[in-house]
Amino acid sequence: MTDAQETAADLRTTTGGGPPDDVEKAPIPLLEPREGIPPVVADEDALARVVAAFAAGTGPVAVDAERASGYRYGQRAYLVQLRREGAGSALIDPVGCPDLSALGEALSGAEWILHAATQDLPCLREIGMVPTSLFDTELAGRLAGFPRVGLGAMVESVLGYALEKGHSAVDWSTRPLPEPWLRYAALDVELLVDLRDALEKELDRQGKLEWARQEFDAIAAAPPAPPRKDPWRRTSGMHKVRRRRQMAVVRELWESRDRIAQRRDVSPGKVLGDAAIVEAALALPANVQALSALPGYGQRMGRRQLEQWMAAVDRAKALPENALPQPGATPAGPPPPRSWADKDPVAAARLAAARTAVSAVAEGLNLPQENLITPDTVRRLCWEPPQRLEADAVAQALAGYGARPWQIEQVTPALVTALAATA
Repeated sequence: MTDAQETAADLRTTTGGGPPDDVEKAPIPLLEPREGIPPVVADEDALARVVAAFAAGTGPVAVDAERASGYRYGQRAYLVQLRREGAGSALIDPVGCPDLSALGEALSGAEWILHAATQDLPCLREIGMVPTSLFDTELAGRLAGFPRVGLGAMVESVLGYALEKGHSAVDWSTRPLPEPWLRYAALDVELLVDLRDALEKELDRQGKLEWARQEFDAIAAAPPAPPRKDPWRRTSGMHKVRRRRQMAVVRELWESRDRIAQRRDVSPGKVLGDAAIVEAALALPANVQALSALPGYGQRMGRRQLEQWMAAVDRAKALPENALPQPGATPAGPPPPRSWADKDPVAAARLAAARTAVSAVAEGLNLPQENLITPDTVRRLCWEPPQRLEADAVAQALAGYGARPWQIEQVTPALVTALAATA
């Protein structure tokens, strides 16, 4: 790092993110691409040159991906950005180059640096890029106790540079991509290696580097998430829908919308909003005229569209009783905490004591509670505690729920005390 960057890092560690309020802040320089904006790689010949360059590069590789959430169907990548010592930066168009497995293989032995890795790994996996080891700068910031862990905030507080803003939520499926967007995308990986190095030093200083490594290894080793069962049940506003016939309407409308959105490659919300689906389910309209009077089915919707939604409603209304969806299946694990006081007051007392204990430990370690131990793990432990409220039994239970060794070491003593106090 430069002297200015080291000074900025020192300020962060000593003041929690910047100089005190009564100290005049120096202007923060806007980050500029060191080699300009690289050309977008969109054919196999150009991709082969990038693969060779990055295979010959040294050290970790900074990786980022841009999606078109809210515009297109699914979460595919529409731009992949990389940077590595000896190779410079690269911008790759996965539309023109849909198979990046050769690039993934060329980088398989390198550490990949990502910011909020769990957001980008699914779309990278789809195009053949899967890291064997990684460093997540957002998660590192959480473990180090940063109050703000967005990439722009981290680069500013740690390295003393300002990133350009304003293009994170644009439609990255646009072709050709405008130059200001490409500039924004290139800058996202410009200082990731520098940020990684500074955060590693800070984590080491705090005695948390091994914790971070365990977290990164867990992310890299995690299998792809399985498809959600009955995804229509996650429709926003579903809590208002209580009758099975109404649930059937939600299901029919959701599935019809999903087929249309997939065929048109647009975000489902652009086809029909969740609120409109719930309105139709609650009203059970008798005909197209009644449907068109509901919110979400107004004047801008054509007759043909109204008829296709009405057909979905009619299909749900015609289903026999035995084909109607059942109320939501009881999820595996404990019930929602709000019901514990009625179902099991002793478990509710355990949970309250455990939450207080975890909060105190997290505060002492200067990191978020959810990164110290997941709330779901605490709930499961308190709902069905081990028969022996001793350290080894509690530690074994936590490990069974997926807690990492460092988490178990930090929270087990406090949880044993909390559980024993409410036994």
